[in-house]
Amino acid sequence: MIQIHRILESIDKAIAGRANLTDSSEVYRLFNGFYEGFPGLVLDRYQSAVVISDHLQPDTLNALLRPLKDWLLTHLEGIDAILLKQRQHPDDQIRRGVIIHGETLPDRIMEFGVTYALNLKLNQDASFYIDTRNLRQWLQENMSGLNILNTFAYTGSLGTAAGTGGANQVVQTDLNQSFLQLAQRSWQFNRLSSEKHTILVGDFFRVAGRMRHEDQLYDCVILDPPFFSITDQGRVDLQGETTRLINKIRPLVAHQGFLIVINNALFLPGAYFMGELDALCQSDYLSFMKKIDVPEDITGYPETITGTPPCDPAPFNHPTKIAILKVLRKDQRTSALQPK
Repeated sequence: MIQIHRILESIDKAIAGRANLTDSSEVYRLFNGFYEGFPGLVLDRYQSAVVISDHLQPDTLNALLRPLKDWLLTHLEGIDAILLKQRQHPDDQIRRGVIIHGETLPDRIMEFGVTYALNLKLNQDASFYIDTRNLRQWLQENMSGLNILNTFAYTGSLGTAAGTGGANQVVQTDLNQSFLQLAQRSWQFNRLSSEKHTILVGDFFRVAGRMRHEDQLYDCVILDPPFFSITDQGRVDLQGETTRLINKIRPLVAHQGFLIVINNALFLPGAYFMGELDALCQSDYLSFMKKIDVPEDITGYPETITGTPPCDPAPFNHPTKIAILKVLRKDQRTSALQPK
């Protein structure tokens, strides 16, 4: 039986620890029940909307929804809509979300001064990953004048962050055209030059293969694949094949360029992932530069955490493991060189 009063107390404690987040972002996690007291329930704020992500079996939270909705509207200012996503429901539309308060959802959010297009019902998630906030900030601060390739771009937030940071060229590629339409809108929202932005719809393995054949090089390549997928061109499996994906994309990185690798496999220990990277970095041409932590509103705060991930993510602070590698090339070719 769900103890509604105790759950609301946990949510109140979690939200109190996030009071300073509105200074830099309109999107952040209000409550991560997996770590903060009620596994299966996650609350995210996207500007004027709250997204309730229910990871439990359908109807499990029925008794909680009304008091939770009332609590959110009473305790949070500026909430115009509440969207419920039931991640285990057999109906795809319900998994994408049903509005249980209000009529319209925001179509954009702002983070660190950058505007990102939003479609909260685009997919089971909300079209914008909160856990990569610190990486977007790093891209804003470090990509000036560089040429960027964002693979598995989804809705293009990482590429947009690089663009607003002064990147020379940003290429964003994904298999799904509707996802990339949001990437295009984000680019336009920030009044960035269309000449500096290229959208490529296509399979990762086919696109990467063509780029290697054409000797294309980029100063920074972002590898942010889904946990698992299969197409007629190849398979993605982050549980144990990160090395293979890195080797597919590494030839596209220019001399002294960056390779950003993201692995969000929940059941992959951080030590195993780090071991894969260490093995690759035994070469003189690849080195580990730094890891980027996931924000505390995702992990929970010391005073709010009551649970732990199913696998230890250390030395990373969350199952979303973000590493930046530095690449050297024997031929010392840079991205300024034209394809052969």
